[in-house]
Amino acid sequence: MVMFHFDRGLKLTQIDLGIDVCRRLPRGFISHAHADHLAPHELAFGTPATLRFYNHRLGAKRRISPLNFGETKEWGELSLTVWPAGHILGSAMLRADDGKQSLLYTGDFKLKPSLTPEAAELPKADVLVMECTFGQPQYRWPKRELIVEQLIERIHRLHAEHFQPIIHAYVLGKAQELTAILSRAGLRVIQHPLIYQYSQMYESLGCHLGSFEEFQDAGDCDGAVVLVPPRSQSSARLVLPRAKRIAVTGWASDGHARRRYGVDYAFALSDHADFDELLECVERVEPKQVLCMHGQPSFVDELKQRGVDAKWLS
Repeated sequence: MVMFHFDRGLKLTQIDLGIDVCRRLPRGFISHAHADHLAPHELAFGTPATLRFYNHRLGAKRRISPLNFGETKEWGELSLTVWPAGHILGSAMLRADDGKQSLLYTGDFKLKPSLTPEAAELPKADVLVMECTFGQPQYRWPKRELIVEQLIERIHRLHAEHFQPIIHAYVLGKAQELTAILSRAGLRVIQHPLIYQYSQMYESLGCHLGSFEEFQDAGDCDGAVVLVPPRSQSSARLVLPRAKRIAVTGWASDGHARRRYGVDYAFALSDHADFDELLECVERVEPKQVLCMHGQPSFVDELKQRGVDAKWLS
């Protein structure tokens, strides 16, 4: 029997389990709790952290089934195991094995270590289904320590010039990583209430971010860094005097990020794998076939030139 097929998303055929399918299904695996990977499934599978965020987003009465990292669940003829993806707290790769063939689905992932997500692990698999958002050679991140150093330096300079630094970040994942970075640097961190909710959940899940506060008043932000949702989330905006806005995203490598995000500064601090990490993933998993999702189809051509059997999934 065929292990998997595609029906407006990846499905494990034998158990009819959708994987990051963004429409309601009887059963769905959720690699992580960003909105573009969620749907109100009748029964949702994921790591305990992911399901905590999932319930927060979609309602606490949803039916869920937690999967712990490294534990194997036997389901019919399949063995299912989740492995850390290094993207945000609780993010997971899913490996399925029927004894004849194995498949690894990465979801969004990052191999280089950071402060808040679990460090990524890559098991071997016959088929690798991977996201390749930044699968072009221009997306090679500078050393993380250098980016962080430049970000902290810019914040101190803005404070010295009596400007209010505001950093736009996803409310789940990026904002908590930034909080840990800024807090370690001795900076006062104030969070938009939407971000603060998730940060409290991080703390309750044992991921400590350092010192941070919930935004209360625009007059009480002197000497602080204020974390707010992306500018596209207009309903969540905060108006602060003498503000200078900062975006922290892998797309900062484009050179057009400031205009794209409507900010004054942009730093290439990403929670996704860059071009070299994507290639490293393929090398470490040693698959017989690679199926690529998201990003640009040109990454498939790159893999083919390296002798990899690769295909693009639209």
